[in-house]
Amino acid sequence: MKKITLFIVLVFSITAIAQEKNIITIDSFPFVKKSVLYKKNAHASYYHDKFNGRKTASGKIFNNNNFTAAHKKFAFGSILKVTNEANKKFAIVEVIDRGPFIKGREIDLSKKAFMNIASNKKSGLVYVTIEILK
Repeated sequence: MKKITLFIVLVFSITAIAQEKNIITIDSFPFVKKSVLYKKNAHASYYHDKFNGRKTASGKIFNNNNFTAAHKKFAFGSILKVTNEANKKFAIVEVIDRGPFIKGREIDLSKKAFMNIASNKKSGLVYVTIEILK
């Protein structure tokens, strides 16, 4: 279990650094065999800071500085590629919680994941494409 957790942390760290420098594509991750399109034009929002440190539905503690997400249907631990349709920036996130529970919203991202893909940092909502990584 420790090896799996360490591997996931390593992958998220590499992704975060690569996205800042725009030097790695998703195809360079050896564990990703393919991605499956789940939905286009989905509304994505982000968690409010008040949820920091709280337990999520999966039992994990939420941290707005991690690359995580909430979705109503995906299994906990699912890895998703969420791409902003306006600027093509993406974030790789792990589903650790349920939600969002606001009509019309498809996925809630951690603040760090959202800000990495947002064109307008003051916006609380972006249109995204969601892909399941396998």
